Amino acid sequence: MNEPTRSAVPESAEDTVRQGAGTEIASYLDELNDAQREAVTAVDGPVLVLAGAGTGKTRVLTVRLAHILLQGRARPWQLLAVTFTNKAAREMRERVATLLGAPVEGWWIGTFHALSARILRAHAEIVGLKPNFTILDTDDQLRLLRQILQAENVDEKRWPPRALLAVIQRWKDRGLTPDRISEAEGQDFAGGKAQAFYALYQERLKTLNAVDFGDLMLHCVVLFQIDAEVLAKYQEQFRYVLVDEYQDTNVAQYLWLRLLAQRHHNICCVGDDDQSIYSWRGAEVANILRFENDFPGARIVRLERNYRSTPQILAAASGLIACNEGRLGKTLWTEAPEGEKVSVRAAWDGEEEARLVCDEIEALHTKSHALNEMAILVRAGFQTREFEERLITLAVPYRVIGGPRFYERREIRDAIAYLRVVVQPDDDLGFERIVNLPKRGLGAATMQLVHRFARDAGVPLVRAASRLVETDEIRPHARHVLARLLNDFQRWRSLLDTLAHPELAAQVLDESGYTAMWQTDKSIEAPGRLENLKELMTALEEFANLQGFLEHVSLVMENDESGDDDKINLMTLHGAKGLEFDTVFLPGWEQGLFPHQRALDESGAKGLEEERRLAYVGLTRARTRAIVSFAASRRIYNQWQNAMPSRFVEELPADNVDHVVHSGLYGSRSASPRLLREEPRAFDGWRPRRRRVAVIEDASYQVAARDDGGAGLATGQRIFHQKFGYGRILDIDGSKLVIAFEKAGTKKVMANFVEAV
Repeated sequence: MNEPTRSAVPESAEDTVRQGAGTEIASYLDELNDAQREAVTAVDGPVLVLAGAGTGKTRVLTVRLAHILLQGRARPWQLLAVTFTNKAAREMRERVATLLGAPVEGWWIGTFHALSARILRAHAEIVGLKPNFTILDTDDQLRLLRQILQAENVDEKRWPPRALLAVIQRWKDRGLTPDRISEAEGQDFAGGKAQAFYALYQERLKTLNAVDFGDLMLHCVVLFQIDAEVLAKYQEQFRYVLVDEYQDTNVAQYLWLRLLAQRHHNICCVGDDDQSIYSWRGAEVANILRFENDFPGARIVRLERNYRSTPQILAAASGLIACNEGRLGKTLWTEAPEGEKVSVRAAWDGEEEARLVCDEIEALHTKSHALNEMAILVRAGFQTREFEERLITLAVPYRVIGGPRFYERREIRDAIAYLRVVVQPDDDLGFERIVNLPKRGLGAATMQLVHRFARDAGVPLVRAASRLVETDEIRPHARHVLARLLNDFQRWRSLLDTLAHPELAAQVLDESGYTAMWQTDKSIEAPGRLENLKELMTALEEFANLQGFLEHVSLVMENDESGDDDKINLMTLHGAKGLEFDTVFLPGWEQGLFPHQRALDESGAKGLEEERRLAYVGLTRARTRAIVSFAASRRIYNQWQNAMPSRFVEELPADNVDHVVHSGLYGSRSASPRLLREEPRAFDGWRPRRRRVAVIEDASYQVAARDDGGAGLATGQRIFHQKFGYGRILDIDGSKLVIAFEKAGTKKVMANFVEAV
């Protein structure tokens, strides 16, 4: 067995470790509280550190790593420290380097995938690869799966490659190779052929000497299982294993860690079962819940002293999460001043909710509260639109973290492009964006032809395409598809004055196939994109016509990203994990929205508990002020729907909550959200307000076409066409020619594409 290489370990770091070996308990331990110190110094045997929100887990991890080195327990190459993100790995390296006073380059500190790739390249041949294997991105994976489906004569429209990729990724997250898939699995794809396609995909990857990200973990697990000598090498080398965010590990990562820790049993996992919110990415909260069973004799250290939030916020969050049954349990506490109670506010509708939240943001800002220290945390991405609209109205700068602003999202830009072309046919940029979206078989050659004619004739793309489809310039299939699309636009345009614009927009997206494209897409993002499209229909309802809406969007998009860093933060609850703010707004706490109905339908009780953990994460992002809100009615896909307050609202401890009622929602009575459930008549006769928007008159579509085609040509004249070759003109109708080509036969073409010879 080869000895671990030491060449990557800086000599200065080695010296630092030697100097620290055997010293007294260092001063760096004095800065830790009792629980943190216990977690750092418990270096023998398995340790699970249950680190509540804001309890200093990152400090514990880095100090523990440095402590092991400084006490001479291990050398740098004998430590394995695993994180989930490159940012976390970089932060750990920097903190350890600061404690040791030496660089830590080349140490085994990194993400699961980076460390697995490092091991795999050293032993690639054992799993049928070469050390210089390529790691494919998502586009390459989809291209490869598309080739496999085409070879197997599978209808891609019915069984999209992206759906198959999602199935394969789930299997890899669970550590399953094709030969370990049961007959019952994969039956929902292509008549039960998913397992066979998975096997073909893996064979093709090996032929290409390539892996995907799921393979990095899977191949490593297989490597350890089939080669005892390699496994023993790394088990002996890694005397200490440290793991961050253990509650987010999937099955493959869990197996990888268990195998590596079997020799020395010195594994320390830091995590919080109450913050496990990524099951949709394959995370298994059961991994942290069964730690004591997996590692007998494990020590459990609870970090419960919170350095972030006030006692009122912590008590409210603790009372809420206590409703979960699948948890190990801990109670957060703090020495901070009592602070404000969690405020729970009710509004008539989503528009009023956005107004109340944004008005309070503006009021706080006038009292010198930095915008950067405030955040609006939503359950679903589509919720940001109403807040963005209101913030723009108030001229309050904002940023959307973890994604683009609402009107910058891909699906919204696509939908708006369709609407722009309906209203204004000479919108070349809009037409170009959606002419082949969804895929219609209009290739680059066809569009180059349309562009060339439009440029030569000086007309917009739609007018150029309309002329070309009457000729034989374009191949029959593309000509038929393009003609049908143009006819659709003409038909939709004719409905502008007779059909309500939200209904017309929905019709355009449905009949174009755009909605169906996302409905059949099985990616994680697809449901959110569909929700955003529904929210777009809601936005349309607030304007008198399509022109007014498109004018509004143009103005919104001009809301430039200034260099000012003081901006309110908008993001989803999933994206907020690991962040903290002085004031946090938590809107949309309604049944069906939060907890989200999809989570309940797909996962039942487990889904409800994860949604509750998500609410806990949201509350514990706040340092001094947390404001929960819900609406009595919300407009979804152009339909008003009564909304009941989330069950999470009622689960908040009464002693730590103030209920604030707005707009006469409950009359003059003092009430709790339970009134909505018990007295629905409180809303009898109420109708939502409609925002008045100035009407922008529709300018008629006129094209000042420069039609020089046909000038100087005559019947009987010999010409040359780049596609069809030589021929003679039989007939001239303006810019359209009928030509008898010597080899291609009689064709209709545009005069701009021929040359006299």
